[in-house]
Amino acid sequence: MNGTEPKIEIFKPFGEAFELTKKILFQPFDLTKWLVIGFAAFLSGHFGGFGINFPSPFGNFQPHRADQIIPPHLEQLKPWLQIAIAFVALLIFVLIIVLMWLKARGNFIFTDCIVRNRAAIVEPWREYRKEGNSYFLFFLTIMLGVLVLVAIMLATFIALGWLGHHARETSSTAFIGSLLFLFIFWFSVGIFIAVVSYFMVLVMYRRCCRALEAFRDVTLLIVHNPGSFVLFCLFGIVLVLAVLMISTIVSCATCCLAALPYVGTVILLPLFVCLRAFVLLFVGQFGPNYDVWANFAPPEFLPILSSAPPGPPTSSFDLPPSPPAST
Repeated sequence: MNGTEPKIEIFKPFGEAFELTKKILFQPFDLTKWLVIGFAAFLSGHFGGFGINFPSPFGNFQPHRADQIIPPHLEQLKPWLQIAIAFVALLIFVLIIVLMWLKARGNFIFTDCIVRNRAAIVEPWREYRKEGNSYFLFFLTIMLGVLVLVAIMLATFIALGWLGHHARETSSTAFIGSLLFLFIFWFSVGIFIAVVSYFMVLVMYRRCCRALEAFRDVTLLIVHNPGSFVLFCLFGIVLVLAVLMISTIVSCATCCLAALPYVGTVILLPLFVCLRAFVLLFVGQFGPNYDVWANFAPPEFLPILSSAPPGPPTSSFDLPPSPPAST
């Protein structure tokens, strides 16, 4: 600690992330490495292109026509309909849980591929099993908390509706005020959790700690550096809009091929690698505790990390080409 505050920048880490993306994916170009890192990005939640809206068959569904849907000779099966619906709902819930678990584990795999410049799935899957499971359980708890908040909101609306029968003039004002408050509260909590969770993976990867510890640490970091994170969020919005635009153009140019799961991830992989590298480099400016490359010799094109003491090359950036990908 030298008593000086670190200089936090926005555009410089993005430029370095662009160079790092070229180093990982194009110097040299390796199709196998590209496909494996693309699978890691797919596991982390990058399912394909954006900006594609699929029509829903439920848009014109009308409940009062349900009797017309079931043929008369199948009326005896109506008692089983509720059981079938409950079973399908349970399957959907289980599928959501499984996807959340895979996404939690995949975040560490994708981060590891970028930090170590390697195409590996099995090794980081095992190495960061504890952190990935902790991250999953943490956000499973968050999801249950959200369900509780939704129940409270529904109860509030029901109560306001009941009060509306007794005081019509005052209930409308109370209803609008409560609705505005709930919207602001919900939006604020959602943005905060999204930003914190975005950096939790990096802290857990760097320190091999539990999710709750990472959550507290990132929360304090944001509280102590609000200006830097506000600028990051504003620039992040611009990047997300740019990614949406590029993804839509690529999806149209490839006849919606880029909208397919994994296929779109592979096609748009440079975007995903660049965005994740940008986050890694941005948070690394806050000190060694947030620098995921602290245990590796930094590449020569990363000025932020150039203050590390010289030593023998231990990073995969300076080693010979990556070993064969393990899937």
